[in-house]
Amino acid sequence: MSLPTTSAAPADATRAPEWGPTPTTSAGWIERAHAVANRLSLDAVDRDRRGAVPHDEVRLLKQSGLVTLLAPAAHGGAGESWTTALQVVRAVSAGDGSIGQLLGYHYLWAWAARLVGTPEQIAAVEQAAGEQEWFFGGAVNPRDEDLVIRLVDGPDGQQLSFNGRKSFSTGGRVSDVTVLEGVIEGTDQHVFAIVPTDQPGLRFAGDWDNLGQRLTESGSVEIDDVRVDWASAAGYVATETGHEFVPRVYNTLNVPIIQVVFTNLYLGIAQGALRTAATYTRGTTRAWPYAADVKERAVDEFHVQETYGDLTAKLWAAEALADRAAELLERINDHADTVTPEERGEAAVVIAASKQVAIDVGLEIGTKVFEVTGARASANHVGLDIFWRNVRTHSLHDPVAHKRAEVGRYVLLDELPEPTWYT
Repeated sequence: MSLPTTSAAPADATRAPEWGPTPTTSAGWIERAHAVANRLSLDAVDRDRRGAVPHDEVRLLKQSGLVTLLAPAAHGGAGESWTTALQVVRAVSAGDGSIGQLLGYHYLWAWAARLVGTPEQIAAVEQAAGEQEWFFGGAVNPRDEDLVIRLVDGPDGQQLSFNGRKSFSTGGRVSDVTVLEGVIEGTDQHVFAIVPTDQPGLRFAGDWDNLGQRLTESGSVEIDDVRVDWASAAGYVATETGHEFVPRVYNTLNVPIIQVVFTNLYLGIAQGALRTAATYTRGTTRAWPYAADVKERAVDEFHVQETYGDLTAKLWAAEALADRAAELLERINDHADTVTPEERGEAAVVIAASKQVAIDVGLEIGTKVFEVTGARASANHVGLDIFWRNVRTHSLHDPVAHKRAEVGRYVLLDELPEPTWYT
């Protein structure tokens, strides 16, 4: 397979000694993710306000080893499961939702070869990505017009030339490689390919200016004559009449995977909100002096205890549902070549349920924490606003009402979600 040439350094060159020995267990990697989150949380509010391109934050993800979590151990990765990866996304998101989103999207696009590619392509991509520690971005927004792929002559034969524009390209300027998807002109043939980000044919506008998730590099991108060989067209094999895509049910798991990434993103942000608020309540919030039962400390007030208890119970329940969704996804990954449409659909409907609950809980926590922290907690330097803004912004990715309806159709009609760009 023809692979991108990038400026990414070999993995060993970017690992920082300060992180100590590389974890050897799933629990160790999750603990490391919490350590990364703690570091990010120290200046998350300031970085959100400044809105600078998060080069340092991606460097932190690389130095800690989290970038190659899913990469095979033979190529410098941890060889971990999606179950662990989702817990890592949740943990990092508690420290900074923007960086949690970048990492979660990276995991999906790093997995793209496994989802769509041939065995030879999978082996080649995973070796390069693991050894060079690629950070992935993706310009695959299905609400835009498809990129147009033209067949052109190249130095070594026919090439595919990607052209067009995408409104959103998460990872943008901080990625080493970008996943593109388009349709061959005059056909209905979709093609995925991985290309180097640093090239003249990819022009990032840097125009991501939204309410929340401000550091995700999710602005627009112009794609102008970005070329790949047929060997880089994921899942295509040469035939006597040209090149043909070899489909399988597993190809359609890209959307359920990204939806369960969303779920854990929201849950992580909610965890961060609750944790930050509780710290503020313990240390700063004053008891209400005009209550019927006046307390010396805010933490002893009944309504404060009741609110934290209610929000925590809802968060724990949402986490349990998300873990169930991750378990179903893991079962599918164990037999990717033989997964059935029914297995895929059952996982998709549970993921839909977990996503809607995570959104509801995340928005409620992001709002109600102000009721138990007090008026002074609304000060800009406290930064409690960041959590609600992040969940509110990203949860608009696709209308949650459709996720509720998917679950409803399953209950009422025994109907499983059909694969689409959002299901």
